[in-house]
Amino acid sequence: MTAGSAAISRPAATSYIWADGVYLQARMEPQAECMLVIIGTTPEGRKELVGFQVGVRESAQSWRELLVDLKARGLSVPPELAVGDGALGFWKALDEVFPGTRHQRCWFHKVSNVLNHFPKAMQPAVTADLREVSHAETRAAALAAIETFKQKYAAKYQRGVACLTRDTEVVSLGVV
Repeated sequence: MTAGSAAISRPAATSYIWADGVYLQARMEPQAECMLVIIGTTPEGRKELVGFQVGVRESAQSWRELLVDLKARGLSVPPELAVGDGALGFWKALDEVFPGTRHQRCWFHKVSNVLNHFPKAMQPAVTADLREVSHAETRAAALAAIETFKQKYAAKYQRGVACLTRDTEVVSLGVV
């Protein structure tokens, strides 16, 4: 039983999970600890914490241990969809433990990563343009918004555009 499993009841069947590593810095420790967190949805659509544990950064081995623990505690049906940031360790472990689960990049993390490539003064306008992508009603409309974004910013901010266009196949575009 892992550190986080004692405090959490057996996970129910969950259609969706959200995963992230949260770094905590205690005053006496030389490095921040990485807390791996997984939130799932109940069949009624309510979000609940289904697992957490301290991990070695966001390594595949640490995520694998947490996912195997969830499986051992009753999450026997693979989630339909997992949402997470771009940390590769989670996706690798997910494919090993729940191979049929679809991947989706978290828009909050995606927007934050894109904005890191733009000056602070431009970020409100860039955020509005990114909202056109994330709030598009269809995948076609989202891809058109990405194309507009590319035309608008590629000449001066290639890295920001590259960040947006990387892994669009696993970013929710329009209806999931």
